[in-house]
Amino acid sequence: MVQQVEITLQPKPRGFHLVTNEILRQIPKLPKTGIINIFCKHTSCGLSINENADPDVRFDMETIFNHLVPEMTNGQNGLRYEHTLEGADDMPAHAKSTLSGVSLTLPITNGRLNTGIWQGIYFCEYRDYGGARELVVTIIGE
Repeated sequence: MVQQVEITLQPKPRGFHLVTNEILRQIPKLPKTGIINIFCKHTSCGLSINENADPDVRFDMETIFNHLVPEMTNGQNGLRYEHTLEGADDMPAHAKSTLSGVSLTLPITNGRLNTGIWQGIYFCEYRDYGGARELVVTIIGE
């Protein structure tokens, strides 16, 4: 059995957001055994698996990514981005998306995501005003 649906994540502010339940609410019942692929159809956000208990992790991830890829368009600290037409946060968002990736593949066991107890799906919004985001969810299983 293969199922594929497109879902929409509600607009979120810039940062790392735990969206496991938001995704699960919008997809069909999971098969007993299989895999799920979640693909984000945008180039300025990403998906990741990380800590689902302490919200400080999400804050710290935002801090780390902003340190790795700062917003600098006027030559500060030797950085100058050429792609600035969509705002100062756009080119850094593209680079951050490349670092985090835009898809996840997870195992399904006994009709549930087979993740670790402390793991959750993060949606990583790298734009100040990214808007609603579209995901393609493909479920393969029996």
